[in-house]
Amino acid sequence: MTTPAAAAPAPVVHEANAHANQFALLGQRRFAPFFWTQFAGAANDNLFKFAFTVMVTYQLQLSWMPPAMAGLVIGALFILPFLLFSATAGQLTDKFDKTKMIRFVKNLEIAIMVIAAWGFVRADAVVLLACVFLMGLHSTLFGPVKFAYLPQVLDSRELTGGNGMVEMGTFVAILLGQVAGGLLVAMPQIGHTTVAVACLLLALVGRGVAQAIPPAPATDPSLVINWNPFSETWRNLMLARENIVVFRSLLGISWMWFFGAVFLSQFPSFAKEVLHGDEQVASLLLVVFSVGIGVGSLLCETLSRRQVEIGLVPLGAIGMSVFAIDLYFASRALPPSAGMGLGAFVNQAAHWRVMADLALLSLFAGLYSVPMYALIQLRSQPTHRARIIAANNILNALFMIGSSVLAGALLGAGFTIPQIFLFTGIANAVVAFYIFMLVPEYLLRFVAWVLSRFVYRFDIKDDQHIPTEGAAVLVCNHVSFIDAVLLMAASPRPIRFIMDHRIFKVPVLGWLFKLAKAIPIAPQKEDPAAYEAAFAKAIGVLREGDLLAIFPEGAITRDGELQPFKGGVMKILEGARAEGIEPPVIPMALTNLWGSYFSRIELRGGHQVAMAKPFRRGFFSRVGLRVGHPVPLQEVQPETLRQRVAGLLTT
Repeated sequence: MTTPAAAAPAPVVHEANAHANQFALLGQRRFAPFFWTQFAGAANDNLFKFAFTVMVTYQLQLSWMPPAMAGLVIGALFILPFLLFSATAGQLTDKFDKTKMIRFVKNLEIAIMVIAAWGFVRADAVVLLACVFLMGLHSTLFGPVKFAYLPQVLDSRELTGGNGMVEMGTFVAILLGQVAGGLLVAMPQIGHTTVAVACLLLALVGRGVAQAIPPAPATDPSLVINWNPFSETWRNLMLARENIVVFRSLLGISWMWFFGAVFLSQFPSFAKEVLHGDEQVASLLLVVFSVGIGVGSLLCETLSRRQVEIGLVPLGAIGMSVFAIDLYFASRALPPSAGMGLGAFVNQAAHWRVMADLALLSLFAGLYSVPMYALIQLRSQPTHRARIIAANNILNALFMIGSSVLAGALLGAGFTIPQIFLFTGIANAVVAFYIFMLVPEYLLRFVAWVLSRFVYRFDIKDDQHIPTEGAAVLVCNHVSFIDAVLLMAASPRPIRFIMDHRIFKVPVLGWLFKLAKAIPIAPQKEDPAAYEAAFAKAIGVLREGDLLAIFPEGAITRDGELQPFKGGVMKILEGARAEGIEPPVIPMALTNLWGSYFSRIELRGGHQVAMAKPFRRGFFSRVGLRVGHPVPLQEVQPETLRQRVAGLLTT
């Protein structure tokens, strides 16, 4: 429970911004300074690490750290703080103003870069290794702020676009940082000094931009910090587990980092041993991978109708597996040749398939990860959000370490790099299927997304009237067997439906509605116990603060006309009021569905039946949903609701 003082204010979005795309955020103070601050930080992290890695690999002769171990040691030192301090970072972010936390972290970055500059000028590997650990600490502190800040300043309809921009910016910054680090450190005589200056300048730029970030008040200022990282880490993981959808989404994101780490860690060896290319070819693979992630991240908003659309996650998982597996087939039969430069590599047609697989694999990874991040931000309790994100960072680090161990074990067992890619693609399919069975909401949203995008052209109007939090009753006309699926597609939140028990016997659709935990109801005369149980479950849904949908006509229309509304909705509201719950009632109207394959328009054996004539209206036929204003509780009556829905059908 939280006190009123601790509650985070809801983000305010002006009407002028309500329909702007994600790029418009770069012109707004609530987002732009934060975006460029995190961009500069990610670029600096990677410029510093990559320049140091190149220096140790090619320029210094260190008996205690051979070149083959340099990347592993630097990577491990950078990840270690995530394991040790993420829990503490999450607490600090919840307790203090996030903008002040960002500025503190950027001040720390400047101090670290001063030490690193001295280490580069003196070519002191010990000092630079210490700075790697400190930059890992810097990133650990920034991680929870990065993802807890966005839902505090962005509307739920901007969250997917905002996360897509941040994800895209991060990977572009990583790419630019690594390219700049490699080029600058290789400059004869002045390389080390140039890297030192560049790192310090990037830190100063990041701090300067951070000064323009508006205040983001603490969400739990009364929090008492637990400085024990081990007990707090365990507590954070248990806190995340309280919301099972959020926790399993954390596992899904961590799996994505496991998956990506396999490919990123093998790029140098893949370029040299399999593709027979030089260092420039390895850099090209990194560029292709980063561009794919960026494009996929930006596509999320376009494909999601500016809401948190987790239906994209199964689509992303499918693409990741398909193109990882195809990468195996594309790369296993390449003819041996001498080391190729960039020009010779791109001149061979077979290599374009490899690059296409990498680009599409990473694009689908972007589609997979962005909605998951947005879901965690949206569904996490504001007072605990940063600590849950800290738990995510801990899991990410563990999964990335596990990825390195598994990849090393497979290589030691004689697997080739293409075989490792094949194994990872198959494993991704298995893990994704397991996650979607554990959290069927992902699969249901995917089905709804496909139907509303490829079977129909689904036009939604005034969906801002669907509450983004709290209990509500949605009442809608009943035109077809897939009305519930289309309503799922329109709402960023899960909806529980009360549905005729007979629909659960329909192949495929019945299975989907069982996954959606729809509540079966039978006529009172037919099965009194099932009738009463349905209303008890419906009131329980409202008690939990969720959305409940009911089709008050009681059956799918047989003539396309709106039928009289029955009194079940009144029984639900009376039961809710008896428990002190007064949910808003939202009228909704599905339009132009009559005449579709799933409506009862065909006459067979003297009866109106549905699903009798495939492709009755072809693909992409236009259907719609109109959402009305909440009906004042004192006016809620079956006939009043019917009139409201009828009015929406004529607009």
